[in-house]
Amino acid sequence: MTPTLFSIPMRYFLEVAQAGSVNQAAARLFVAASALSRQIAKLEDGLGTPLFERHARGMVLTAAGARLAGHLRNALLDTEQVVEQVRGLGGQTAGRVRVCCTEGFAGGFMPAQMRAFQATHPASQIELHVGAPDEVSRMLLHGETDIGLKYVVAPEPGLRVEHAASAPVLAVMRPDHPLARGRVVQLADVVRHPLMVGNPGVTARQLFDLACSAQGLQYRPVFVSNFSSVMLTLLRNPEILLSGQLTVSHLIDEGTAVARPFAEPMLQHRRLQALSLEGRTLSPPARGFVAQLVQAIGTTERRKLGRARAATI
Repeated sequence: MTPTLFSIPMRYFLEVAQAGSVNQAAARLFVAASALSRQIAKLEDGLGTPLFERHARGMVLTAAGARLAGHLRNALLDTEQVVEQVRGLGGQTAGRVRVCCTEGFAGGFMPAQMRAFQATHPASQIELHVGAPDEVSRMLLHGETDIGLKYVVAPEPGLRVEHAASAPVLAVMRPDHPLARGRVVQLADVVRHPLMVGNPGVTARQLFDLACSAQGLQYRPVFVSNFSSVMLTLLRNPEILLSGQLTVSHLIDEGTAVARPFAEPMLQHRRLQALSLEGRTLSPPARGFVAQLVQAIGTTERRKLGRARAATI
């Protein structure tokens, strides 16, 4: 007999899939690990296929297990969405939008978008979580957020790209910096100046390190942080900060900083992506928030192009 969608074996399976460990899943469910293991084995027997590969470090989904886990997550999320819609018909708030982004968007860009969306959707409730790039992906895959915004350098399985835009690594500096006079900067020139870089896990740092390695260049950063808002307050001449356009767009608009692209192609191979869970149907408020993000990203890009044209006149 095939278990129903929200039966105990299915619930136990999904918890193990999300935790990656029988013991952790059992602790979350307040059941014995042995009982949970029996339910998983029973489910696999009923389906006639293994759902996990058992390893010393934990449980890894097979192809069949990943397919089932993705379907169950989407079904649960769709159920939550219907419940919120029903509450809305009953007079309760039904406009929750859960967003997760990396820290570079949290200082200026995302707060502006949250306030603008709330102004046009007064019944909405926006939940923002700020985390590392891997955490954004994990929250999307586990159904803990509706929309993710981050920089990427390669496609990620299980995630749907709602919008993508070019997001090259930029050299950010004060307007009176010697390198600010050119339209682009050379990597060999940049490394001669004091640098402010993110942690090794940040995409801008990863690409910068690869580009330096390819040319045999070395550098010694003066500041390293995973919190770009701190770096922005520290920026002085002759320092250069590695960043993306949206992170520093408010400083550029104020005229207190300029951003120059690198001539090296490797530092241009980065994308800004708004992501959701593959197979998930976004609620109308979440779709509306994505549409607003797309419009705001496009506006920032048009401003950048306008400044570049003005600089050539």
